[in-house]
Amino acid sequence: MSGNSGKGTFQPDSDVHISYEDQQKINIFARLNAKLEDLKDEAKVKENDLKSIEDACDEISLFDDDELIPYLVGEVFICQNLEATQKSLEEAKEKITQEIFALKTKCEGIKDQMSELKGHLYGKFGSHINLEADE
Repeated sequence: MSGNSGKGTFQPDSDVHISYEDQQKINIFARLNAKLEDLKDEAKVKENDLKSIEDACDEISLFDDDELIPYLVGEVFICQNLEATQKSLEEAKEKITQEIFALKTKCEGIKDQMSELKGHLYGKFGSHINLEADE
């Protein structure tokens, strides 16, 4: 099996036999790796969103109390006063922080599964298998 990322590749050798069960483990490893990369990308997007929210919090702290601030809700902007906007931004920050934590927790679980599979596959195939990312 060979993938673009180099993860889960196997170089067959005349004296190395790969069983169906081992091939399944290699396939599972490759799927977990793809899922891990997706989760990391999703976390990165959410971290950028969090940074934007924090920047918005800094910006509006300079506004007057009675100034109306357009705030996007779904597909429409509503105008809120400073206090309501700050509350909305704090709630958005809290929600996105929880989402980032959940994604990172999932990543750790996947890394644990991958380590277990790696241990088995390297133990069995040694240098005949490459489960490391191409840097």
